[in-house]
Amino acid sequence: MALQYALELIGTFVFAISGALAVREREHDLFGAGFTGFITAIGGGTLRDVLLDAHPLVWIGDIYFLYAILLGILAAFVFPGFLSRLRKTFFLFDTLGIGFFTVLGVEKALSLGVRPEIAAIMGMFTAVMGGVIRDTLTNEIPILFRKEIYASACLAGAILYLVLNYFGLGREWNLLLSISTVISIRLIAMKYKLSLPRLD
Repeated sequence: MALQYALELIGTFVFAISGALAVREREHDLFGAGFTGFITAIGGGTLRDVLLDAHPLVWIGDIYFLYAILLGILAAFVFPGFLSRLRKTFFLFDTLGIGFFTVLGVEKALSLGVRPEIAAIMGMFTAVMGGVIRDTLTNEIPILFRKEIYASACLAGAILYLVLNYFGLGREWNLLLSISTVISIRLIAMKYKLSLPRLD
């Protein structure tokens, strides 16, 4: 559980950086960039908790998530050039983050007694909605509407987690396989420029 908690904080930190950096070239002030970083970091989990009527919201119930967000925003302002050069590294961190947060969202939904189908959607929301809100705020086409395989990778991992959970696979192995599925689909799709069929 300690490792899981650490990964949650790291993922929150990285998402906050990505949100703050997204507005760097648009001449936003500290507040504007900070707000975007904050929304990116907590958007998916907050939307999930609101839809599931879960209280307190994850970042309200644990002050360390707020500290992770503030550190991410500060890092984006202090080291913007260095962090921009690490864009490929942050792509990897982002991919790791969506894999982990997908499964975390599924588990949170299941713990609140919702049906598995809803839990899969909540897992996907947890992983991607912060990025969707970030793109909307920065006048970008939300990543859900681009041809990249992103949300569908999360949904595939969420469904796999539910299937393996149904057949009684231990939690540790289920976490490993489901998270690895999200990461693998995302990395392979980016490497080979794969996308879902277009709706013409």
